[in-house]
Amino acid sequence: MTHMKTSTRTTCSKRSAQLPRLGASMLLAGVLVSSTGGCKAVQEHRAKKQAQREAERDAKREADQLRAMQSNQENTADTQQSDWIRQQRPVEGARNTNEPESLDDVVMEIVDERPSASGNQTNQGSRPVQQPATQNNIQNGNQNSTRDLEPMIDLPSPKTREEQSIARAVELYASGDLESALRELERAIAINPRFTRAYIESGDIYMELAEYEKAERQFAAAVRNEPRNYLAQYRHANVLHKLGSLEESKRAYLRALSIRPSAYDANLGLSIVLLETGTAEQAVSYAQRAVRADPPSGRARMHLGNVYAAMDQHEEAIVEYQQAADMMEAPGTGLLLNMADSLNQLQRYAEMVGVLEQLVLIEPDSVAYERLGSGYFRLRRYEEALSAFNLSVDLDPNHYPGLNGIAVCELNNYLWNGKTDGSARERAVDAMRRSLRIERQQPKIVELLRRYSNAAGSEQ
Repeated sequence: MTHMKTSTRTTCSKRSAQLPRLGASMLLAGVLVSSTGGCKAVQEHRAKKQAQREAERDAKREADQLRAMQSNQENTADTQQSDWIRQQRPVEGARNTNEPESLDDVVMEIVDERPSASGNQTNQGSRPVQQPATQNNIQNGNQNSTRDLEPMIDLPSPKTREEQSIARAVELYASGDLESALRELERAIAINPRFTRAYIESGDIYMELAEYEKAERQFAAAVRNEPRNYLAQYRHANVLHKLGSLEESKRAYLRALSIRPSAYDANLGLSIVLLETGTAEQAVSYAQRAVRADPPSGRARMHLGNVYAAMDQHEEAIVEYQQAADMMEAPGTGLLLNMADSLNQLQRYAEMVGVLEQLVLIEPDSVAYERLGSGYFRLRRYEEALSAFNLSVDLDPNHYPGLNGIAVCELNNYLWNGKTDGSARERAVDAMRRSLRIERQQPKIVELLRRYSNAAGSEQ
């Protein structure tokens, strides 16, 4: 009996020592186990109280730790967010990493990151919400952009009145309400006339509305505020180009490049302006820089091909056109037509016809059919040539090169038949007259019409 009592006391002591370490959810189970072991009621009561005290201390300790963690996170949130913004903000072209950035530039670019328009409905007169800027889609339409887009990040709460206005403008813009967004931006400018971001944002909206003169005034104001702001200089150059002010646009592009010499968009834009002003020799170096800044850009490759073609370097042009076609999801009419022209200049007529046959399958076009007819004619596939010229005129009755092609094919039939097929000559004369009514300055057509307007004695 003594041994049994000793054993029972030892068991109770061990179990009582274990109870304080149990969680509050195990308290009832611990009490039941102790009672079945033969412990006294006092010991059970003490064990219960001890377990409760331990549970309360654990809960207090966890609450203190949680408050400390929350406080630490709040103190470091701003710093972490600033670091994230500096690392993640979108890149405008190829950026010089050693170049100093102003805080205004950083925030301005962040504001330009707007959510995807996918699935959104826009108000009448507005366009889908602009994608985060990747600079391949800023000038002369799309390129669109195949790069992954980052969602709009959460910005720190605006503190000044102008910052509050621009924050509201961004929200309105994202919803498609461009007019209300403009009013908020005007309010921000009225509060702070030196607020460059507001000028740039409002200029972008006017560009979307095709109100280029208003956009030019906004970008010009941004440039006056911050002459060393790359985005302001680039946007100003772009809108000047759209307005046809090529010399002013060229100077603005050069100012942008003085800030970021390797920027993709400014190099490409300047090269386009120089090519339009007839200085392909100057344009080529900027086109090459644009390609180096963004090698996968099909648009840059295509433009470099256009520059080479203007310099009669058609072999080099074809190489660039082929690379551009490989980089684009669907090569456009302009690219394939330009490639066909360079192949024509090199007298590679079979390849020229192959490119144009592909084009008319993708996008039937009067110019494409007219060039295809020219290729067939040079390959002596005359019936196919005449058919292609007729299709060209069917698609556009005012495309006079197609009419000229019909005239040449019909005159050939007339001459090959010993000038006996009077109906062929009449069809040729009719096509030439229609062509001259559209474009009078065609001395070769005038001469052919003079020679063949009257019937020959051998005609049937």
